[in-house]
Amino acid sequence: WRSSATCKPWQSGRFLPRVWERCQPPSRKGINTTAGQGQQVGMREKQVLEDLEMPLARRETETLFQEQPQTGNQYLEDALLRSYLKTHLPPKVLEEVNRDLERFGNRLLTKIKPLGWECELNPPVFRQYDAWGRRVDHIVTCSAWGRMKEIAAEEGLIAEAYERRYSNWSRLHQAVKLYLFSSSSGGFNCPLAMTDGAAKVIESLGIPRSLKNAFDHLTSRDPKKFWTSGQWMTERRGGSDVANGTETVARKQPDGTYRLYGFKWFTSAADSDVTLTLARVADAEGKVKQGSSGLSLFFLKVRDEEGKLNSIQVQRLKDKLGTRQMATAELWLDGAKAELISAEGRGVASISNMLNITRIHNVIGAVASMRRMISLSRDYARRRVAFGKLLKDHPLHMQTIARMEVQTRGAFLLLMEIVRLLGLVETNMASEQDQLLLRLLIPVAKLYTGKQASAVVVEAMESFGGQGYMEDTGLPVIVRDTLVLSIWEGTTNILSLDVLRSLTKSQGQVMAAFFSAAQQKLELASSTAKLEPAVKQTRDAISSLAQFTQVAGSKGAMTMELAARDFSYTLARIYAGALLIEHAARPDASSTDIAAARRWCNQELCPVATELENSSYEAEEAVVDGALVYEGSPACGSRL
Repeated sequence: WRSSATCKPWQSGRFLPRVWERCQPPSRKGINTTAGQGQQVGMREKQVLEDLEMPLARRETETLFQEQPQTGNQYLEDALLRSYLKTHLPPKVLEEVNRDLERFGNRLLTKIKPLGWECELNPPVFRQYDAWGRRVDHIVTCSAWGRMKEIAAEEGLIAEAYERRYSNWSRLHQAVKLYLFSSSSGGFNCPLAMTDGAAKVIESLGIPRSLKNAFDHLTSRDPKKFWTSGQWMTERRGGSDVANGTETVARKQPDGTYRLYGFKWFTSAADSDVTLTLARVADAEGKVKQGSSGLSLFFLKVRDEEGKLNSIQVQRLKDKLGTRQMATAELWLDGAKAELISAEGRGVASISNMLNITRIHNVIGAVASMRRMISLSRDYARRRVAFGKLLKDHPLHMQTIARMEVQTRGAFLLLMEIVRLLGLVETNMASEQDQLLLRLLIPVAKLYTGKQASAVVVEAMESFGGQGYMEDTGLPVIVRDTLVLSIWEGTTNILSLDVLRSLTKSQGQVMAAFFSAAQQKLELASSTAKLEPAVKQTRDAISSLAQFTQVAGSKGAMTMELAARDFSYTLARIYAGALLIEHAARPDASSTDIAAARRWCNQELCPVATELENSSYEAEEAVVDGALVYEGSPACGSRL
């Protein structure tokens, strides 16, 4: 919720509407109901009705008869997060991490959240020319945006993962801080995702001498030294299809550097210090190789030592639905000086580490937005009176929030599993099964949580009624910023096809790792009677999935492509179910842990098997798909 904790005017000079500036609810009018005050509700509601019967002149016209939800320290209020850390972290690590996260939670509440709202109120502005007509291409960001960058460095939001103070648990510690930071970050979580990805690429290359300085800046805790990175891949001909869509050309110079020429159509965090980008190296005759094998990876600084753009022209800023706090631009590279950092023609393979990291950040953002909206919704249910009682006393309302909670818990544990595996891989402690599982789960979690988040935040917005639709509550901001998560870093269908590629490249080994890991988690619950129904449902789903893979494998590529989306959803539901069951099988598990596992497993866990039985993946059905889509369209008479 986007109000100031101190109720002071924003430094930018802009104010929230007066109704949200008040630190205390109205003393005489309005309903101020919190836990333990239920007996006063009827009397206060009666007073509200009496006020409404007064002549208009006698009323305080600004009175709003709803109380603003309040949340406290996000870490202390997140029971699932705290129980997960208690279960998995070694005692000494837990003690230090717990102390750090509690402190960080207080800083988020008192300092960072107001800055995030200021970033929303003051989006970046593009100033193309100065007062004397000289082209400057200056992207102006607010002071709060700059302060977010400093805080990111101070908190080690990138550094934590690379210092490895806690060995394999460092990546998880970083991910948890980013999870807490995300919804209050004012969009700064996006440049951090690309910065983390860039650092990962450089580390994977062995931190070459020429990139050591850049790596140190990207992973610094010093606000004066910290750099952020962009990721310039999307060009005019499309986003995910970089093999066919990349037109940027790299021309080698006598000193061994390169000059880049091309148009980058969508560059997030365009105000970053450095960036990684793809281009095609031109030979002596100026010719380039097409396809993915013609792409190479380059590192470049956005500005030179004098602060001037590196032969880059800013065409315009993108007018986006959400993430408006962050500058996204169209850029011309007109001889930008760059360094080739991959082997020539190995750009896609080299940047894959960056994509894995940014996809994990996407999952972090998705889970964080769900948790934030549910936290606000559940508090609002303790305050809002409708039809004579608090919303929390309406069973249907609580059922709706509980269903969102179950989805969020499954998504959270899926996130924690991925970062746990990543931590093992980064410290050379991962088994072959761990590595295979991570390769499979990253695209699965990204595509599934992106869809979950969109559904949950819209449902949560509805739980506030009309107030959920009001801009000055901050709720629409969360919704808009969440909707990008099913698009950025690969749409649902693109990632579903990536899941299939992981099967093909591993010759099916990723599925063997998946089945083994899921079964191992279910074994932990074999002695917990209350989990028996959930365990059985999950085992049945695993059996159905195994049968599907055998049948579909004999039917050809068309079947698997048509099934890709449902197949990926199945993987996500089964594995999240196994994780929820594992968490609920702990000796100190709560009744809500058990309830969440059982409710998750009550849904259709293996939709791909159901749709196979319905013949949804037959070639004939693909023809019908086209007919349904284009009936009545001028395109129906042409070849589809």
